Amino acid sequence: MIETMKIEFAALAALPPQTPPQDSPGPGGKAAAARTLVIFMGKDFVFGAATLHLIGDQGAALVKKAAAAVKFKGKALTALDLIAPAGLAAERLLVIGTGGEDLEGKTKKDMPPQPDDYASLGGFVMGKLGKAACATIAFDPPRPPVDPAGAAADFALGMRLRDYRFDRYKTKKKDKDEDAAAKGRADIIIAVDKPAAVRNKVKRGEAVSAGVFTARSLVNEPANILYPEEFADRALALKKHGVEVTVLDLAAMRELGMGALLGVGQGSVRESRIVIMRWRGGKGAKAKSKPIAFVGKGVCFDTGGISIKPAAGMEDMKGDMAGAACVVGLMQALAERKANVDVVGAIGLTENMPGPDAQRPGDIVTSMSGQTIEVINTDAEGRLVLADVLWYVQDKFKPQFIVDLATLTGAILVALGQEHAGLFTNNDELGERLIAAGKVTGEKLWRMPLGPVYDKMIDSKFADMKNTGGRHAGSVTAAQFLQRFVNGTPWAHLDIAGTGMGSPASETNQSWGSGFGVRLLDRLVADHYEG
Repeated sequence: MIETMKIEFAALAALPPQTPPQDSPGPGGKAAAARTLVIFMGKDFVFGAATLHLIGDQGAALVKKAAAAVKFKGKALTALDLIAPAGLAAERLLVIGTGGEDLEGKTKKDMPPQPDDYASLGGFVMGKLGKAACATIAFDPPRPPVDPAGAAADFALGMRLRDYRFDRYKTKKKDKDEDAAAKGRADIIIAVDKPAAVRNKVKRGEAVSAGVFTARSLVNEPANILYPEEFADRALALKKHGVEVTVLDLAAMRELGMGALLGVGQGSVRESRIVIMRWRGGKGAKAKSKPIAFVGKGVCFDTGGISIKPAAGMEDMKGDMAGAACVVGLMQALAERKANVDVVGAIGLTENMPGPDAQRPGDIVTSMSGQTIEVINTDAEGRLVLADVLWYVQDKFKPQFIVDLATLTGAILVALGQEHAGLFTNNDELGERLIAAGKVTGEKLWRMPLGPVYDKMIDSKFADMKNTGGRHAGSVTAAQFLQRFVNGTPWAHLDIAGTGMGSPASETNQSWGSGFGVRLLDRLVADHYEG
């Protein structure tokens, strides 16, 4: 990940419509003639008023002529890359299409793009600018947003998210990047109508992007580097942001009776851990209310145990801790932006490995709740981890609600592919709020069913329950299992197996680890649980 990119904000009206002298610095102190100028164009060659003032009638005519030659029509998320016409304070002119529709291609004459549309637009522009971007962006969409400052902040967030990459272990590439950084990486200047208003809003985006980057990097790390103890150590780094962090070791978990989680990890030479994080940012009434809680599955590597997985694709199981990574990234984002909320984050960290001490199919374990579980398949291990962590959080903190995230089932990919995460909940209001937050951030959820008929599928002949209900409705029976460890607390389970790792590349993410959930849950908190 390159960390040297800087995004600054300048006044749109201050951009020079004429080329300054060759050695004269432009906005931000860079020589204007060495920069790329980015402008926006809608369908039918529509420009914003400030853009027309900037490029002039002659410039607009040249853009139209060039666009006609290559049949560029300003469709959303398309680009026309030109040598800047004479008279512009730039060497390169990048024309970005915004369309006459929203960024998903559906006509909405009276509705401006949603925040995720602007984030996607920012990511698209960043992708077109490339690694050594040196650009001034005239943020003047032809169809003005309802909240210009918010739209510009989302645009900047999208640029930051697109700029992430994980190349820690590519030595040759890293050397080249360090050489480029040593020479000085150019800045991005986003010219807006009211820079001060944007700066006030962009701080939140900077905190959120930092949390997303943390989550992505954790998911991308190989399992020989990021095992449970190391993961816990990295979570301890949140202390510098004011987060309280407590680590439960094997002795503590045994004393608490966490037989479900401990059974999963007993085949590994790496010891399991639970990490409890708390951000006490609540002020006033928020300081006196019950905390809200987020729980993440952190299986740092999942072979399937004795019920071992096929070899093909098993390397991806380093990402079976994406739920835990999201919770750590979320806690960082909330702390960095000083969120006015009391939050508990809890992650169960373990490895699921075969070996002489590994859990066997047919074993019966006792969870912290006292409920017994027959282990039918050792590859249905994530729900065992979550069972004890959910019970612990509920019992100790008495939260307003719990949301858990887990790369839990392959069945959710069969049902939803990689476009949505599965949402299961016992509380309609919580579910609706999560779905709304997903629509705003683009981290979309689809509600799945729960019910007594599904619950019966995990009844066991020998214990209180079994850890899998068979082939049918696999993601549903997994959620039903988790619900047995939620004792009346409002709860939602997000199955992110299709979205937390190996998700399709998008305008805001080109990484294997997506950091899914950080933006979603930060929005949930901001919209409903802060003062």
